[in-house]
Amino acid sequence: MRRVDAEGEIAELADPRTVNLRTGGEARVMDCMLKDESGQIKLSLWDDQIDMVKQGSKVRVTNGYTNSFRGELRLNVGKFGKLEVLES
Repeated sequence: MRRVDAEGEIAELADPRTVNLRTGGEARVMDCMLKDESGQIKLSLWDDQIDMVKQGSKVRVTNGYTNSFRGELRLNVGKFGKLEVLES
């Protein structure tokens, strides 16, 4: 699904890890759980986005997208999306 907007609280944070990119080079990625009154979804954060949030932060993802990775539905900010911290 594309053009996904979501707002919620960062409920859980995994440890950041380093991955090798297909285009060469490396990037940091961290999975976290975004939760609101309707449920929760795993949110993948990359590089600078990781430093923007902490557990309990209220965030808004605008123009994100969802995909399935390793059998789990995930929300991604992506190249054209935006992550805003509403309250930390």
